[in-house]
Amino acid sequence: MLLNQIRRSLVLGAAVYFISFAPLGSSAADAAAASTAGAVDLESLSPAEVVQDMGLGWNLGNTLECAGAWIKGPQISSFETAWGNPETTKDMIDGIKAAGFKSVRIPVAWSNMIGDNYTIDPQLMARVKEVAGWVQDDGMIAVVNIHWDGGWWSKFPTDYENCMKRYTRMWSQIADNFKNSPGTLIFESLNEEGCWNDVWNRYGSGTAEQKQKAYGILNAINQAFVDLVRKSGGLNAKRHLLIAGYATDIDLTVDPAFVMPKDPANHCIVSVHYYTPYTFAGLEHDESWGKARSSWGTEADLAELNANMLKLKPRFLDQGVPVIVGEYGATLKNKDPESVRKYMLAVAEKTYGMGMCPMLWDPGSHFNRHNLQFDDPELLKGFQKIMGMPRPAAGAAAPEAVPAGKAN
Repeated sequence: MLLNQIRRSLVLGAAVYFISFAPLGSSAADAAAASTAGAVDLESLSPAEVVQDMGLGWNLGNTLECAGAWIKGPQISSFETAWGNPETTKDMIDGIKAAGFKSVRIPVAWSNMIGDNYTIDPQLMARVKEVAGWVQDDGMIAVVNIHWDGGWWSKFPTDYENCMKRYTRMWSQIADNFKNSPGTLIFESLNEEGCWNDVWNRYGSGTAEQKQKAYGILNAINQAFVDLVRKSGGLNAKRHLLIAGYATDIDLTVDPAFVMPKDPANHCIVSVHYYTPYTFAGLEHDESWGKARSSWGTEADLAELNANMLKLKPRFLDQGVPVIVGEYGATLKNKDPESVRKYMLAVAEKTYGMGMCPMLWDPGSHFNRHNLQFDDPELLKGFQKIMGMPRPAAGAAAPEAVPAGKAN
């Protein structure tokens, strides 16, 4: 959540660009995608098997989720390139495939191009379908979500009815347009915005009632998401769904107040993010609340990583609920490059070894989208070494302890 807040700071005061359109229906592109990738038939697999198939994942970060009132449309490229990355191409996705990654998360700020009654512009819908299609055509698994897109999520506690209308209206369109896409597409309920500190704050003196209200909002959103997708037709009846934990924070998500939604297909996976300690992973300069760290990798650091990941074992993994670490990473600014590499490889190794899927947050800092190579070849070598590690069988209990930091 904290790293996302840094990204948000770039776009404070953001407004959305409004355009109306008639909703898209299923297309020939859907049928073509189904014919090429449908043979995988991931919708018939268990969630644990799908997470196994996702291997190591990568985020198309700072791209389709770029937002800000200063961004001038109506071209999608204006938004897609606003934070410094080039327009996404099939060659980029091919490069991620060639590097050995098996899944790609595609964050999307749908409100960038939205009109009356929260109608998503058909150009944006088509663009997301195109990018997701490239991922699927390469035999990888695509994850599409609703990312932070203007701050309307914060209004759920005070304007619940209108916010839920917006949320369900957006997901109704996404689900309908992707309903014939094969099971190699996963929907993610939301990003990191399932957190309302003005209702309850773990660092404050909120009451148990206030805590239940805050968690109750997220639980209701996630349940509405599952209910809506399951009723939307096509392959959505069995599509695997990624459920955002509270603030996608490990401690807050393993809390009993967070409840996984009921799903008749039993095809739900839980999502958390990992930027701990944030003083290293995200803080570039000293702040009043913390001193920025330039290095990472002590025995204490590795022990903290192990302890945090093992919290997911009794709460989810042992209960048959697989886990995706949808984002992890570290800023490069004012950091020791070797420590950054060690951190990212240690997180990936730990989560992968426990049978989870780690998805690298890459805002354009690691995989160079111009020359289609990783800027740090040693980082890529480390990832590829992790890809060859043994893992627990899908659905098997995760090990009690998997030492981190051996791959680098």
